[in-house]
Amino acid sequence: MTTPQTPQSPEGTGEGPEVVNVATPQGPVEPALDPALEPASAQQERADTRGLLGSSAIMATGTILSRITGVARDVALTAALGFYLVSDAYSLGNTMPNVLYILVIGGALNAVFIPQLVRRMKDDADGGTAYADRLITLAGLVLLVFTVATVLLAPWLVDLYATSAYDDSQRALATAFARLCLPQIFFYGVYALLSQVLNARGYFGAPMFAPILNNVVAIASFMLFLAIAGTSAAADGVLTPDQIAILGIGTTLGVALQALILVPVLIRAGYRWRPRFDWRGSGLGKAGHLAIWTLLLVVVNQAGYIAITRLATLANVNAAAAGTTPAGLTTYQKAHLIFMLPHSVITVSIVTALLPALSRVAHSGRLHQVGADVSGAMRLVAALIIPIGAVLMITSPGIAVLLFGYGAATTAQASLTGLITSVFMLGLLPFTLFYVLFRGFYAIEDTRTPFIASLLMNGVALAVAIPLFYTVTGGAQIAALAFGYVCGFWVTFIATWILLARRLGGLESWATVRSLLRMVIAGFIAFSVMFGTQAALTTYVTGGVSGNTLGVVINVVVVSLVGILVYLLAAWALRISEVREVTGLVQRKLLRRSPTGPRSSSDDGPQPRTLKE
Repeated sequence: MTTPQTPQSPEGTGEGPEVVNVATPQGPVEPALDPALEPASAQQERADTRGLLGSSAIMATGTILSRITGVARDVALTAALGFYLVSDAYSLGNTMPNVLYILVIGGALNAVFIPQLVRRMKDDADGGTAYADRLITLAGLVLLVFTVATVLLAPWLVDLYATSAYDDSQRALATAFARLCLPQIFFYGVYALLSQVLNARGYFGAPMFAPILNNVVAIASFMLFLAIAGTSAAADGVLTPDQIAILGIGTTLGVALQALILVPVLIRAGYRWRPRFDWRGSGLGKAGHLAIWTLLLVVVNQAGYIAITRLATLANVNAAAAGTTPAGLTTYQKAHLIFMLPHSVITVSIVTALLPALSRVAHSGRLHQVGADVSGAMRLVAALIIPIGAVLMITSPGIAVLLFGYGAATTAQASLTGLITSVFMLGLLPFTLFYVLFRGFYAIEDTRTPFIASLLMNGVALAVAIPLFYTVTGGAQIAALAFGYVCGFWVTFIATWILLARRLGGLESWATVRSLLRMVIAGFIAFSVMFGTQAALTTYVTGGVSGNTLGVVINVVVVSLVGILVYLLAAWALRISEVREVTGLVQRKLLRRSPTGPRSSSDDGPQPRTLKE
């Protein structure tokens, strides 16, 4: 499910060559027994967890590299445009293609059509080739027509998403960026379609690394803009047509190359697309019926997004009028970027490896196993997300200064972005967990319940955010928007857990609750120690985030290391088995070339193939 945010590049859902299950540990890990003496179920449980972690590793590597260059891209963009009204205009124009792509096809593609493709690869004599041909043909035509329509309707779309407080020049600038960026819709779709075909065939590498090219091209465009316009153009609020073209065309070119680079990879993987228009009786109708609820879900989310963008752009207009620190749509998006990093690297990677397996297990009617797999994934994700969330809640102001306090941006603007990120972090755990839960619904082809849950989330979020927004001023208005969604995340997480448990006959809920409580306790202990450590460093050593860069770096690094160490110690004391599984995997990876002998290929369970294999 998407939330009102800056949508990322479409997420892939891959299928490995073998079934990958999630472990479902029932409690603390006892001293290891001789494998020959362990019950078979225990051995399988350990193997399942290693399998999921190992299958996620390749995707996580690509995702990490992509996110690193993505962060570098945002750093370059902020250096070029800062957090001013000009930056909001660019952000609005460049965000709409992402949003509209997800609205038209992205959500349905990932949630519905790809599980169907997995089944067709298993059941069809041609390995799902004909189904993939028809899907690409149909989706490509829809994307092309829709892209042309959006470019023509760009002024109306800007009026829909931007605050009515924009003057004519601000609206014209946003419209110019929108016209240059909206063609990205088609290329986002092409990238997603080709990625999913590759992933369904067990090839994960190229789709995960392709966004790096996109980011490199965008960074080059922002650097060219800086070289020509300097850092004062954004604050002045006036851009020339050439400067607008550099930003808009450069951004769209990156997305196009991200998609097109997959074509030769797909050919090497043994798939050549052939247009097919014989859609009747092909099974696309069933998938389309399932996609209706997913489409409605996306519509609800985008309605929420429209509300957020209008309020966020209004906040920056208010800040400009009052002469306070700029804080608007760009501020919201950059804070959300940091918030999404751990989710994108950890949760998406694990769930991407999990979803095809869930679809196969559900297809066989083993709903109890689906519940066990979802429960295991929740605990595994939480073991990693909780300490990261605790660290980022403390260090986000410093991290934001290090990332965004350059060029056209000021330290005050960046620090404010970090404080809003800290607010977002209050919702990191429920957000990542209901993301896992939603995949359980999609695996059993239930798209109606996620729609209802989305209504609930957006309703709660806006009900909290809007009254708060109009009772505060300055950067607190953006913080109010973030806090509203934190409340929505928690309510939706609890409701979704209850509903999915009823559908599957249980989610090992009590075992999961016990594990989560131990993790939260460990995270709170780490947070408390980090809070004290940061206070001491700020007072006696480094100064605050307004101090020199070296001081900020020391503060962030020391606090982060202390937090991770304390969390690991607390996890050991509380006997949190999932943390031990993760640290055990890391140890095996580091020692795989040890002199004691070569690593067995089965140590980490089934692995996804790459094009080199």
